[in-house]
Amino acid sequence: MPPFLPRLTSLLGVLALAGCASLGPDYQPPQPQLADSWQAALPHQGSTTSLLNWWQSFNDPTLSALLAAAEADSPSLAKAAAAIASARASQDSSAANALPSLNVSAKASRSGTAKADSHTVSNTRLGALDASWEIDLFGALRRQQEAADARSAASEADWHEARVSLAAEVASEYVQYRACQLLSASDSAHLVSLQQTARSTASAVSAGLSAPADADLAQASVASAAASLTQQRAECDLNIKALVALTGLSEAALRTQLGQEVTPLPQPAELSVSSVPVQLLSQRPDLVAAERSLAAASAEIGQAEANRYPRLSLLGSVSLSRVHSGGQASETAPWSFGPSLSLPLFDGGAGKAAVRSAQASYASSLASYQQAVRDAVKEVEQALVRLASANARVTDVAQSATGYRRYFSASEQLWRAGGSSLLSLEQSRRDALSAEQNLIGVQRDRVLYGIALYKALGGGWQTSATPSSGDSR
Repeated sequence: MPPFLPRLTSLLGVLALAGCASLGPDYQPPQPQLADSWQAALPHQGSTTSLLNWWQSFNDPTLSALLAAAEADSPSLAKAAAAIASARASQDSSAANALPSLNVSAKASRSGTAKADSHTVSNTRLGALDASWEIDLFGALRRQQEAADARSAASEADWHEARVSLAAEVASEYVQYRACQLLSASDSAHLVSLQQTARSTASAVSAGLSAPADADLAQASVASAAASLTQQRAECDLNIKALVALTGLSEAALRTQLGQEVTPLPQPAELSVSSVPVQLLSQRPDLVAAERSLAAASAEIGQAEANRYPRLSLLGSVSLSRVHSGGQASETAPWSFGPSLSLPLFDGGAGKAAVRSAQASYASSLASYQQAVRDAVKEVEQALVRLASANARVTDVAQSATGYRRYFSASEQLWRAGGSSLLSLEQSRRDALSAEQNLIGVQRDRVLYGIALYKALGGGWQTSATPSSGDSR
């Protein structure tokens, strides 16, 4: 027996026992310091609407159809689904690294020698089976599998985040388009009123009852209102262009679906904010993705550390060779089996640098996660404040619009009776228009802030809805 063999056997035994543990930190999810409750007022108002059913509360078939079209054909969702497929492939690859590998090879050849008085031909057939299996002594493969699993979970959460964001964006553009229609209708009615006033003023000027300057003021007001209407209609067209990009529908089909009729803004049910800040960590897919990315970064530290230690593999080979030459046949079946040990002695510090790089990546991921948690809480708090403010303002703005409309009606009657100047009439008309459009704006904002709150709370995502690796969406 060679003198080194007992020592090698002892070393292999020690290394095999060492394989029971994995190097690197054992990951523990961070526990961010969060408040026990929300600081802004909660818009309960007796509502128990859940996030998952919230879109149905709009009771708007057009919006539902647009949401379905966007999810069925969305490049952002397709990209996120492709990321899931890639992450799952990495999972499978990592799992395969921990299993034995087998390779079969076969070879056949024909050779011969020619002499003056003879000719010899030989046929050779060779088959071989090679096997190898790396023993995961220090957990490099296990840490690699942990990282791959975490990356896969993060990519699935990213897909859910893309769905939530897409739905919120489609709904926001749709609400803004409906509000734009209402503003256009208001501008159009304002323009018609101004045109009627301009005609009456022109008649009064012709009859010598009004100064020519009144006609100039009336025509200037008409031109200004016409320009405002043109600009408002352009804004509506921009909303349509955005919806075309989000839904994948042709513009003609989208315009047909939206219709020409001016309709009221959709009114969703109030959200019931029964969660507390710490529940955001499991409610929001982007925070789940950030936490899983952090877990992957932690596992990669252990993988980098394990790569600095010896690697042990079991190698085996069996082959069968058959040679037929000159009417005689011979067969051989050599085989081999044994361990192979790779011990890194000098790498110029590359191993240590890889560990430091992995640790730095973890620190960066931790900071990103902590910032994401803070941003999530901020988004919910801000959405709550904005929604509460819009809810509080609606009644006052509605009363303001009603009052200004009545004042304008009275001013118009007074002007027609000759008891008021055209300048006073136009001022009251502008005040009425501004109040009416402020009301449309606050009603629009109330719906938009509700959508923002829906998104900030995580959008009611469900892990069971994750696409399979073959999903084309």
